Amino acid sequence: MTTTGPIDEQQLRIVPANEASWDDLTAIFSADYAARCLCQRFTIRGWIWRDSTEEERTAMLQSQTGCGNPDARATSGLVAYVDEEPAGWVAVQPRTAYPKLRTSRIPWSGRAEDKDDDGVWAVTCMVVRKDYRGRGLTYPLARAAADFARERGARALEAYPMITEPGREITWGELHVGPRQAFSDAGFTQISHPTARRVVVRIDF
Repeated sequence: MTTTGPIDEQQLRIVPANEASWDDLTAIFSADYAARCLCQRFTIRGWIWRDSTEEERTAMLQSQTGCGNPDARATSGLVAYVDEEPAGWVAVQPRTAYPKLRTSRIPWSGRAEDKDDDGVWAVTCMVVRKDYRGRGLTYPLARAAADFARERGARALEAYPMITEPGREITWGELHVGPRQAFSDAGFTQISHPTARRVVVRIDF
């Protein structure tokens, strides 16, 4: 049973996705844009809707996360539980795991950097289950992503969030990259502003 209001830390548990069940992850991805994209926008080299099927994207996510396999050597993100109910997801991996980032102008606008640097990780997606939205869950997800990347040996972590404004609604499909303030709160610094509503933020460890 869900409630409203900010989520207390005592209610929250965030684990690597391979320590969560596949059923829990699919519950988080059960509605809206997330149910179609399945966090594959940056992993498919071509156009996601033309060059992949929903079945293929589902299989990719299942393989990437290793859900249900606590001994997996790697996973592609973290799962958040609120009162032990699956509530949120954040994708965090080496930047090189996302082929589409290589051709996107957003990460590279105004800077020259080695695109093959495995030491730089990236947050590309946040999903909050519908009943838990508006309760600040992206903030602990951003902090947990930074901790996870650092613990796994990342030299730096970057993200590509949206600028949100009070009273201005942004569809969840657009906000899948997360809100800028959640990353600022987690210690990320803005390094570029490639579009009117999108920034690149980074934290160096």
